[in-house]
Amino acid sequence: MINPSLLRSFCTLVEVGHFTHTAARLHMTQSGVSQHIHKLEAHVGQALLVRQGKQFTLTDAGNRLYLQGRQILASLMELEQNIKTDPLYEGVVKIMSPGSVGLKLYPHLLAIQAQHAKLKIDYRFAPNTQVEEAIMNLEVDMGFMTKQSLQNQVHYQAVAKEPLYLVTPAQVEKVNWQVLQQLGFIDHPDGAHHASLLLGENFKEFQHIQDFEINGFSNQISLILEPVSLGLGFTVLPAYAVEAFHSPSKITWHRLNKPVSETLYLCTNQSQPIANRAGLMMSEAKKWLEG
Repeated sequence: MINPSLLRSFCTLVEVGHFTHTAARLHMTQSGVSQHIHKLEAHVGQALLVRQGKQFTLTDAGNRLYLQGRQILASLMELEQNIKTDPLYEGVVKIMSPGSVGLKLYPHLLAIQAQHAKLKIDYRFAPNTQVEEAIMNLEVDMGFMTKQSLQNQVHYQAVAKEPLYLVTPAQVEKVNWQVLQQLGFIDHPDGAHHASLLLGENFKEFQHIQDFEINGFSNQISLILEPVSLGLGFTVLPAYAVEAFHSPSKITWHRLNKPVSETLYLCTNQSQPIANRAGLMMSEAKKWLEG
């Protein structure tokens, strides 16, 4: 591989056109510049210059090396500058979370991206287990989970609480055990878990989700309330998913005697340094969720 220091001396010489002036610009001696050129020629196995007294011209190999070499040096300088500055609004920020919190956060983060052309938001929806795995494998900058991680590599902090809502078709004004039995349940990947948390606290009759007839299932967070809005059953969902539903007049969410919430945890990998852009997105996410 070509030594960047030798390449810089060669490209500077071509641009300046004079050994003495090149030495002054690079804070070297003239003999030092000459040695760099000789070492570079020995490395590539080609003559790069045709010397004519104090003047020189480029060989074909020298011309090709200069044209490509100056691009490489410019890229190295840009890379060095980017690493040194670590700008707030440039680069990719990778985030993963369960769907409900994603529905609340993603539009807000996109609004920030829309104001900064070099900022890229990569947002994935996934259950807790996949979020945790992605954090451990350094595949994301941050993740949100609704449970505490038991993995030593994962650092977590509670940032918000998200209520669970019992949601029925709009025409259902009051709920009791009999009404729920008649409606049937619209299931989803966390349906049994959410129902156990909320219904178990509020209905002494509840033992298991199988207490109800399962009238449908969806694994798309934005579609779970579609069958509910059509009168096909009830479900239990986190608040952000309910609040994001496009037809709120077609559903009713009910306040139960014993409210139940899930804690949201912001999670990162203990060994992963946090870039400025990722730290900014963490701060914005916490403010948005707390609000």
